Amino acid sequence: MYPPRNVSVLISGSGVIVEGYSVTLNCISDSNPPAEISWIKGGTIVGSGRIYSISKISSDDSGEYKCKSINEHGEKYSDAVTLNVMYPPRSVSVSISPSGVIVEGDSVTLNCISDSNPPAEISWFKGGTIVGSGRVFSISKISSDESGEYKCKSINKHGGTYSDTVTLNVMYPPRSVSVSISPSGVIVEGDSVTLSCISDSNPPAEISWFKGGTIVGSGRIFSISKISSDDSGEYKCKSINEHGEKYSDNVTLNVFCE
Repeated sequence: MYPPRNVSVLISGSGVIVEGYSVTLNCISDSNPPAEISWIKGGTIVGSGRIYSISKISSDDSGEYKCKSINEHGEKYSDAVTLNVMYPPRSVSVSISPSGVIVEGDSVTLNCISDSNPPAEISWFKGGTIVGSGRVFSISKISSDESGEYKCKSINKHGGTYSDTVTLNVMYPPRSVSVSISPSGVIVEGDSVTLSCISDSNPPAEISWFKGGTIVGSGRIFSISKISSDDSGEYKCKSINEHGEKYSDNVTLNVFCE
């Protein structure tokens, strides 16, 4: 009679183990009388018997395993073997920093969060166009042209997954502010005249109208029905949002008498 000796673990299919595969661990032990076998993952007993099988293995089953062989004359542990379960990317998402309002000129960082084994390669898309690679995508001094929908793709040899899209909505103060006049030709007393304030901004701007230095109206459209010679003069609009303001150039209304 003798206690267990030459205790070791044999892994079936000892190559790459991919999530969903079936895996069998076999405890090899020499003893007399035959030993009882226990299986330990980390410090926890997870099974018994010479064979330990895992059907449809998952990444949670990754870790170090060993078997314990015991009879009435003694006991012995095998060396630990490592199950390293491979799996395609999952839980792919994008975080934006800063997380609040983004204003033109800010520096913005997109971070692709992905769980995979082995680590994934990352590509970045704006709409359907690849715009970068790597876990972090940085934009220094962002412009309004970079507003849009972004997503990352995480890929390894076992599969690929896209994140949901995130929207970069870049705020900026008013710009390209101008006034158009309708009708555009000669204006005669009694005509109806419309001034339109054209302004590019995000968020949309509030509009004020000035004749000379005096506020005469608000809103994108300023209408004068049955214009008179007293309405002649220089007009401009002021476009303002929370990020800034801008005036248009002056336009001149020159009203002729019939």
